[in-house]
Amino acid sequence: MMRLLLRDFEKIICAALFLGMTALGFANVVVRYGTRYSFAASEELLVNGFLLLTVFGAALAARRGEHLAVTVVHDLMPRVLWLPVLLLSVALSVILLGLSAWFSWEAMMNIKRVGMRSYALGIPAWYYQAALPFGFALVCIRYLQHAWTVMRTGRGTEIGHV
Repeated sequence: MMRLLLRDFEKIICAALFLGMTALGFANVVVRYGTRYSFAASEELLVNGFLLLTVFGAALAARRGEHLAVTVVHDLMPRVLWLPVLLLSVALSVILLGLSAWFSWEAMMNIKRVGMRSYALGIPAWYYQAALPFGFALVCIRYLQHAWTVMRTGRGTEIGHV
């Protein structure tokens, strides 16, 4: 069970988020058309849900090696350069993701420090921000897992597949 959770953590999070967001959006439409009222907080929850869905979806894509890539340079490059360029790509991606995790952590701590509250529900705004640093760290971990698999097996050494 724990192995499944560790292997498919982002899938589980994405599925739960998507299910919850779909239910909330559907309930809001039914209430709005049935009573001419709406759930005021649904927009706040859905926007933040999309943000989390994007970050955890990126972790899922990183694990599978399905992130966006520009392959025109790769396609013109001699095969002998593929591994060094792959390593450079991995290093730069890890730096970017590490900085993203760090800056999102700092942003969360700043929001917490100033006591900012959400506009609809009035809850502490850092609650919405809390998963972002961990999401970026997970993207980094999943990216490194995929890069390690590519380097170990030699399969998918194309730049677009790491």
